[in-house]
This record gives sequence, C-alpha cells and structure tokens, in this order.
Amino acid sequence: MDSGKNYYMGIDIGSTTFKVVVLNEKNEIVNHTYQRTRPVETQRLACSGHCSSCGNCNLGSIGKSLNAFLTECDLALSDIACTIVTGSQIVDGLRRFVPYDQQVSEVSAHVVGARHFHPDIDAIIDCGGQDSKCMVFDPAMNMWISMMSGVCAAGTGSYLDSVAAKLGIPVEEIAGKVNYEADTEFSSVCAVLSATSINKFKNRIPIGDLLAGACRAQARTILNSVGQLLLHQSGRRILFQGGVASNGAVAHFLKELTGSEIIVPRYHQVMGALGAALLAHQYKELQGKLVLDKIQYEPTPQKSIAMRVNNTKKDFFSHDNSRPLVWRNLFFPTEILHAFGARILTLETYASLFGRNRKRVKQALDIAARKGFDQQTCSFLRILEGIKQEKPAFAVSTSQPCQQGERIFADLAEDHGFEDRFFSLHTPINSFFSNAVEQIAEGLQKAIDMMGKTFGKKLDMNKLVEACEYSNQAAAISKKCNELRWTSPPLIRGSKAVYNAVIFSQLWGRPELVEIQKAYYEELLMKKEWAEKRYKIEDTHRLLWLHLPPFYDNAHLDFIENSCNAPIVFEETNYVGWDLLDLKDPIRSLAKRLLSSGFLDPKLRVEYVKKVVQMAKITGCILYTHGFGRCSLADRPFTKKLRAELEKIALPLLTLEGDCMDASIDPCSTGTKIASFVEALNLKRYNNLFGKIRQEMA
Repeated sequence: MDSGKNYYMGIDIGSTTFKVVVLNEKNEIVNHTYQRTRPVETQRLACSGHCSSCGNCNLGSIGKSLNAFLTECDLALSDIACTIVTGSQIVDGLRRFVPYDQQVSEVSAHVVGARHFHPDIDAIIDCGGQDSKCMVFDPAMNMWISMMSGVCAAGTGSYLDSVAAKLGIPVEEIAGKVNYEADTEFSSVCAVLSATSINKFKNRIPIGDLLAGACRAQARTILNSVGQLLLHQSGRRILFQGGVASNGAVAHFLKELTGSEIIVPRYHQVMGALGAALLAHQYKELQGKLVLDKIQYEPTPQKSIAMRVNNTKKDFFSHDNSRPLVWRNLFFPTEILHAFGARILTLETYASLFGRNRKRVKQALDIAARKGFDQQTCSFLRILEGIKQEKPAFAVSTSQPCQQGERIFADLAEDHGFEDRFFSLHTPINSFFSNAVEQIAEGLQKAIDMMGKTFGKKLDMNKLVEACEYSNQAAAISKKCNELRWTSPPLIRGSKAVYNAVIFSQLWGRPELVEIQKAYYEELLMKKEWAEKRYKIEDTHRLLWLHLPPFYDNAHLDFIENSCNAPIVFEETNYVGWDLLDLKDPIRSLAKRLLSSGFLDPKLRVEYVKKVVQMAKITGCILYTHGFGRCSLADRPFTKKLRAELEKIALPLLTLEGDCMDASIDPCSTGTKIASFVEALNLKRYNNLFGKIRQEMA
C-alpha cells in the first residue's frame, strides 16, 4: 500500500464493539474492522507504568487491536494524516494508547457516515450495544435533531445478547429462526423483565415464536424511546444502522410498526467509524482556520454570590426560637411569612443543600426507601422523608405545580404531629379561570387567619405592605439585571448563575434581597464593559437553560460551556416577569403574582420562554427533565407544548433526562446528547461540526 500521510482514520469504541475505518484522499474506504470487545483478565483500565503497548490493560488492549489492524492494512500510525474518535467508551487517558486529533459525538458521526452513501436520507435509526438513537433532518430549523435512549438496555444490542444467552443460541442466528407470522408479545418496558419472560416460556412456545416476540419487543422499545421524532412520519425512508441492524427481524418489525421503508446500508456496522473518518478528513482541511479559543469572563469574584450564601446559611441554620418557624414550599408567598416575623424553611431548597454531599443524599434516600418511598417519588421529596427537620409552628404549601409535593408535606405534617397547623393553598392549573385570583386570595387570607391563631397575633398589614415594597424594589433591579444579560455578550457562567435561582428565593419581602440584587447589577455592569471590548453578541452560541440543574455535580453545565464552548447566557430560574405588587391591595396582588410566575401555568411559562428567546437572541434551549419527565415542572405535557412552540420559531430544544438529586440514575448518554446538540448548532451556523472559522478565512 502506498505510504505517505494521505489516509484518514475514524475509530468508534462502543460498549460492546470496536470499529475502525480508514479512508484515502478520495474518501474511499481502504479498510475497516468490526470486533467484539471483552474486558482483559487484569481488569485494569490502564497501565500503572509507562508501557502503552503490552495490551495487559483495557486501554492497552484497544491500542494493541488498533496496531494489529493497521499492520493488516500495511499502514503505520505515521501514515494517518488525521484521526477522529467517537463512541461511548472514549475515556480520559485513551490518547496514551490511541493517538487522535479530535473527538465527536456518536450522533454526528453516524449522520455523516449515513449520508456518505445515502446523501438524500433524512431519517436515521442507530441501535448499538448500549443505546439507541434517532436522527432526523428538520428543514424548518435547517439542522439535524436527535434523541437518545436513557438508562435502560431495552431496545439495544445488549437486550438481544441476553435473549440469545438465555435461549442458548448465537445472536447472529436469531433472524433466521424467527417465525414472522407469530403474534407473540413480550414486555418492551424493561430488558431484564422481557428477557426473563422469554426464558420462562422457552419450554412452552416454539423458538420461532419466542424470537418473533423478542424482536418485535426490541423494535417497539426503540420507537418508544426515540421514535418521537418519527411521529406522523409514516411512508418515509429510514436508514437503520448499528450492530442491531444486522438482525433482519428487528428491521422487519420496525417497518411493520412505522409504516416506513427501512434501509439497512452495506456498512451499517461501522457507520460511526466511517463518519468519524470523513470528519477527520474535514478537520484536517480546517486546521489553522478554526477559532478554538474558549470564551473568557471578567475574573473579579462576585460579592453578590457570597451575600447569597451567607443569607442562606443564616436562614437555614439559625435557631432563633423567639420567632415561629414556618415550613413552606417554593411557591407560597414569603412576604406574608416575613410580615409575621417568622423564620422560614423552604423545604425543597433545604433538600437541595444536601445535593453536594453524595453520601448524605444516599443515606437520606435509603431511609426514605425503608419508609416506602421509591424512585417513583421525586428525589427532593424523598430526601425530605429521609432527613430530620426542626418541627415547625406551621407549614404552608400549594397544590400546583407539584401535587406530589403537597402530599409529601401533608405526610410530614402527620409524622411530626401538626396536621391541624398545615395549610395547602389550592392553586388552579392555569391562570385563565375567571375567578382564579379571587380563589387564591381567599386561600391566602385563610392561611393568614390560621397562622394568626397559631402565633397568637394578627398579621400587621403595614409590615405586609413594607415586605411587598421590598419585593417590588428587588423585582425592579432583577429585571434590569436580566435585561443586561439579554442584551450583552456572555457576562457570567450560566453554570454558576443557575444557582442564584432568584425566583425561588425566600428573601422576597426582605431588604437583604434588594441589597444582593443591587450588588449583582453593579457586577454585571462592570462585566458588560469588559465583555463588550472583546465580543459581540453574534460571536457565540447563546443557550437558555430551563428548569433546575443536577445539584450533585456541575459537570454537565461545565461540559456545555467549557468543552463545547457554548455559553449559557440565561436561566429560567432567574426570570422575573410579573407586574409590581399593588401596595394598596397586597393579598390580591400576591395572588396575581403567584398565577403569573409561569411555573403554575404551562402555557404562560412557554410564552415567557419565547419572550426571553426573542429578547436575548437565544440560539438553543436546554431543558433538564428532573426525574425523567415525572416532575410536573418538566414533565411530558410541558415538554410537548414547549417543543411544539419552539418549532414554530425554528429554535432547537435539547431535553436532558436525569435527576437533580440522585446521581445514581444519571444516564451515561448525557455528554453525547450535549455534544451532538452543540455540533448540530455548529453545523447550522458555521457549516462544520467543529466551530467558528476565523473571519479572514471564512
């Protein structure tokens, strides 16, 4: 084979397979390999010494396999002009064993590989050993959008492997043994349950019928997890690739379920590696032209952050018994409680303080589990069931947006023996009910009367008016802070700003919040002056973060902003959009604010998101769906409504499934989803996956 640096290599390291493709200058496949991977006997990830070629550790074994493949091709690493890697098993330290130039997401690699031989295709399903993916080109957005499966192995190659193992047949022989006329059905919810069911019936049902049920369940699970992008899309052509595409039975049932033509391409097993090799060629041509500098921020530490931290510690950890303690949820107006002179414990916020300490979180969740609260219960609420709290004099909650929270509060009130001092404010599901304001105002008045009786004093209306005035001052400054961020280049890291969460602060109604927001505004003014000397608004992506972050780890947000160089320029939890409180009618005014905050009314919330998108020139939204869409603040109905409205304005939305408190159920695919989303934004904006091209070379 000709020597010289005119070859490009793509490497795809998945959970069960190792794939390599080498291309020449004409992007023709010179050679490729597809190998099953197995852990080496030493069970070491990497060598502890300096040797990187013995193959006695997992990464060394990969390096050894690559060297053997290149030897078969009559090539050396020095002949490879550029190498790009992809796959779920790309880990820190791999470069010591497999030199490479860049890493891309599997999603982008599979799209590029698919379109090399099928340039007209606009829908792709990839199913590998660990996850399944769906990629669809959206002409309205002029970009590829994608979905990936979560933490379950159902719908992946691992599922078929387990079925084959239980039935004692090679996985490669499944398709040939399927009875395609059988109507056998098995659960498509869980890979373990499905495989167990199949094993249970293996002596009662013919093998062909069993395998038909298994393959149909696999096809259905693929569509259940990622098929949302194919909704109402029957009759189209879908490219089916990945290791599972080798099974013709799964392709058959995908065709049956989708009503679409399913095409299995020739190189379906190595499409990710092929795409990576094609991207290696492109990356080599772009070297020296790309702007790879990371976004910088004015470095002065924010005094306002320290002020927030100090006030939080003071609020949550003081034991001033001269003031009655009141438990509240995130939405009950704090102005009323401050007017009573109460100490406030916002229970969801209190639970989030445990998030940074994984050991304490685990202990709390274990205790809650022993009390009967499993993962069907929100992890914030499970933590509350698993930790001790100071018994309050009174507790208040709201029925919306979290009915589960209301019920947990009631359970805690029963456990602590103050059921007669717990009030849940009934809040309508939306703000369009004709008497919604009056209904909430009446509820607030009833809560005030009950607290007054419990505390032995009436509410001082002058103090309530004073608290509302402080809230108005803080709201006015907060709006100015938001407008600064909307109309400026990135001023602060969203990964830090999201924890401000001013909308959920229990300092509303106190002068401390006014002072914090004043300090914050002055900081932003200084950072704006610094940033505008270096950047324009148009110089970067501008992301909007919706809902809460995972409190146990900043890794995902840091990956977005640092690794992907895509700034989060605003966060939903810092949006202040309500009208100023009417000091002449404070209770009714607080009722109006409760309705107009957005979180109680999904329709209103979506309108607020669209407003911020326009004002801040947002180029993409990321929604963190706490509890895999079970949380009412980020559940499926809200996601559906939000996606539909954002599609109307051609704004891409990435949903990240995870959990704000429980790290044990964080999907391993989150990094891939983020990377592929930013790569798609890059492709749409810069015409390449890697980023901005220098102005003089554009």
